[in-house]
Amino acid sequence: MKLRINQIDLPPGYTPEQLVTAAAKALRCKPSALGGLKTVRRSIDARGRSPRMTVAVEVDFSGKLPSGLRDVEPARETVLPKLPVIPNCSGPRPLVVGAGPAGLMAAFGLAEAGLKPLLIERGEAAAPRAKRVELFWKNGTLDCESNVLYGEGGAGLFSDGKLTSRSKDRPRVRRFLEILVSAGASPDILIDAEPHIGSDVLKELIPALRNRIIELGGDVRFGARLDRLEIENGAVRGAVISGKEFDAVCCVLATGHSARDIYEMLAGQGVPLEPKPFAVGVRLEIPQHRIDTSQWGGRFPVLGQAGFRLTRREEENARACYTFCMCPGGLVISCASSDGLLTTNGMSLSRRDKPFGNAAFLVPVFPSDFPMAGNNGLAGIEFQRKLEAAAFSAGGSDYSLPVQRLVDFLEGAAPSELPAERSCIRSRPAQLRGLLPEFVEQTLRCAVPNMLRSLRGVLPEEALLYASETRSSSPVRVVRDESGQSAIRGLYPCGEGAGYAGGIVSSGIDGLRMAEAVAMEFSSESFR
Repeated sequence: MKLRINQIDLPPGYTPEQLVTAAAKALRCKPSALGGLKTVRRSIDARGRSPRMTVAVEVDFSGKLPSGLRDVEPARETVLPKLPVIPNCSGPRPLVVGAGPAGLMAAFGLAEAGLKPLLIERGEAAAPRAKRVELFWKNGTLDCESNVLYGEGGAGLFSDGKLTSRSKDRPRVRRFLEILVSAGASPDILIDAEPHIGSDVLKELIPALRNRIIELGGDVRFGARLDRLEIENGAVRGAVISGKEFDAVCCVLATGHSARDIYEMLAGQGVPLEPKPFAVGVRLEIPQHRIDTSQWGGRFPVLGQAGFRLTRREEENARACYTFCMCPGGLVISCASSDGLLTTNGMSLSRRDKPFGNAAFLVPVFPSDFPMAGNNGLAGIEFQRKLEAAAFSAGGSDYSLPVQRLVDFLEGAAPSELPAERSCIRSRPAQLRGLLPEFVEQTLRCAVPNMLRSLRGVLPEEALLYASETRSSSPVRVVRDESGQSAIRGLYPCGEGAGYAGGIVSSGIDGLRMAEAVAMEFSSESFR
């Protein structure tokens, strides 16, 4: 019989022999009674004096199962979703707009179904895009069409590549991860509780995924911008791409949360939009060795670098506050996609071996916090723009990030000299008070010191705050029904930009979900 054994406790750097011995102990049998042992889950338990590994395995057991076993259950197979294959499909091919996680997965799924999608991306392919971004970080030269936020891989290309997900849609999460492994990602992402890839590996993996889409019959075009949709009788009939008209009866719109011109185009064409909650704040940086000590009691090279996840409940004079996109051993980076607007983010390479760790400290923002102009759902974008313009000015109007020591921010003091060692050298001291709404600043002043106290050994005087983190999620939702379609038939809003995801994994599985929805429509001949 095939069994799953949960909660096997092992030391960091355990050997295969130790794992087999521990599994046999859990089943009260000899190691020789076990076969086909496979690790299916692995996590770090840092609750004791030193970290331990918690491992779950599946194993073939030949013998009589003892009674009263703990953490042992029959193994269950994860059934992955399958798309119908549509042979000899005629008519216009499905259009996928945006080559971030959602768009890439949608295009991959459609290509597997035999639908030969056309995937367009306004930015550049990963390699030339990376070179352009390096120039931006070096001297502030911004290309508004290909940058940290636009281009192959989406905004997530310059991130930590975290693949954690709270989604309960385990079959699609598994399929998403297996697609990444098939493109070159480490198989470890299939078993680690908090998997990550790293920006350097993503730059190699994404082109491999693109090539697989092409091998399956898809077409991928860069420097191809969606100007507008052609809509007739409430249905998609085509699109104008970089000034040229294309026939289309189906469009998966996966443009990401920074494509503000797309929201404006949709509003102008009568596509229903609605405002949604989002969050803004700052990115806080502290020495990585302090994080390792606070979490694990010191460095454990076999485990890599420690991370953290902090929350603070709403208080009388402060909203809830939480950390987001924590990057161990990473970098704080400046981001921009429009002239004169600046935001920040965090990034890690696969080794996570830089001397600082960083995380966004965010405060929720609700539609009631900003004036609603009309009914097009775009007021949240204007709210973000004002904060980004203020950050750009505070940073010297050259895309340098404004930064201040945490203790100066808390005391309301003038910005003091910055330490020479920090992850983002293209940054300058600035007064962060006044850059964010008062309710956000008040929350940060109350919450951040209390949150950091849970990280024993972290010193507030060593912490830096970079402003402002404004694009953790979309302030707009493109309304869609249960079939995945907008009120405009054939339009499938998808991913983080459409308001249905909040990270790489959730965006990717939403792309897979939309591919399935489109394939079902094609299989029923609705689009033929």
